[in-house]
Amino acid sequence: MRKSDIGLVGLAVMGENLVMNMLSKGFAVAVYNRTAEKVDRFVEGRAKGLAVTGCHTLEELVAALEKPRKVFLMVKAGQAVDDLIDRLLPLLEDGDIVIDGGNSHFPDTIRRTSYVEAAGKLYIGTGVSGGEEGALKGPSLMPGGSPAAWEHVKPIFQAIAAKVEDGSPCCDWVGENGAGHFVKMVHNGIEYGDMQLICEAYQLLRDGLGLNNDELHAVFADWNKTELDSYLIEITRDILGYRDEEGNATVDLILDRAGQKGTGKWTGIAALDEAVPLTLITEAVFSRCLSAQKDERVNAASRFPKTLPPFTGDRAAFIEAVRKALYASKIVSYAQGYSLMRAAAADYGWNLNYGGIALMWRGGCIIRSVFLGKIKEAYEKNPALENLIMDDYFAGVLKTLVPAWREVVAYAVKAGVPMPAFSSALSWFDGYTTARLPANLLQAQRDYFGAHTYERVDRPRGEFYHTNWTGHGGSTSASTYNA
Repeated sequence: MRKSDIGLVGLAVMGENLVMNMLSKGFAVAVYNRTAEKVDRFVEGRAKGLAVTGCHTLEELVAALEKPRKVFLMVKAGQAVDDLIDRLLPLLEDGDIVIDGGNSHFPDTIRRTSYVEAAGKLYIGTGVSGGEEGALKGPSLMPGGSPAAWEHVKPIFQAIAAKVEDGSPCCDWVGENGAGHFVKMVHNGIEYGDMQLICEAYQLLRDGLGLNNDELHAVFADWNKTELDSYLIEITRDILGYRDEEGNATVDLILDRAGQKGTGKWTGIAALDEAVPLTLITEAVFSRCLSAQKDERVNAASRFPKTLPPFTGDRAAFIEAVRKALYASKIVSYAQGYSLMRAAAADYGWNLNYGGIALMWRGGCIIRSVFLGKIKEAYEKNPALENLIMDDYFAGVLKTLVPAWREVVAYAVKAGVPMPAFSSALSWFDGYTTARLPANLLQAQRDYFGAHTYERVDRPRGEFYHTNWTGHGGSTSASTYNA
């Protein structure tokens, strides 16, 4: 009997669809699930007659695999992954490969890579993006871990991954230990930012201009034919046009209380750890937190009632200004995400291919969009690019977008429509492009109350000074450090 090319543990929606994807590409797959009935139902149902082997124990799964064995875990992130690794390691031989395809936190992947390698095996932590449809038809895959494992899983991963126009797979090796899951985490953070930006544009057009759902559906349909062409704009168009059996707009019936699974929060925490101003994505996370305070918001709205002024300008021109502001803010979201990846790469010793990452995100994943091709070109032209907005193309585009960006944010502030992601993106842009910020005063304040010292513009960098501001203090200063 033919041995299976790969084994998969965890037959939930994503796991099942990945197996079907692998089977459709000619690979033989062994499957195991903690609930045996689910294995039997899958093998005798959806996968009946295909090259799938159902296993009721991990021992059976391991015995069914070609060497080096490749075991793909699609289980809930956290303790379940560690438990499975501990159960698998005694069953595997040196050189066999354990793959975690869940949304694991990258520090866990760093730890697990070291743990599995110490046992003589190889480990991969891979981001898998695209949801149920992507898993079945072609996801974006972001693998990292033990470099020696890549040659063994590359044919499978790149076969099942989404493809861009020229046939290139949306999958390549990202880097050592936790690099793959870190890049997936940043992907999810950018996803948070993109979704929040779209929601803010929707609210401004709905509440500020009074557009109804049919008009909004048409606006997003038009936007999807421009530089904003993307999966998230496309599904927003579809959502705004959807009606239930009674003809009601379903979007209007949904409670305005957002959920989250934590990857956006992880991105924000990583940004704080790396001292990277990830303002837009972090604001998107906080916006979900604010939405969760539904009862408090309703109470506050009654205490502070507001009436939005009627819009008196050129509606078509303002809709175009919102589109430009959305595009500008979206560029900032990616610029900040790439800055975080650069900082982490330096910290963890990863050699990230930034153009390649943009290619991995071009298809299959939730943030797939046309303009990722321009990001790929920017980093191929200059792999050491310090910030995306410094690329000639994006710098030129932003210069044309800034006036509309300011107009939209200013109107929202005056009207009382919350646009935290748009405005934080613009504030970051203004700060990043300001040669002299007021941090000189901040450093004086720190030195005044805590003798924290400061550098001087008329002296070499790296020399620190303290002033006895009151005349009562001494000459002793605090130690200097950067958090």
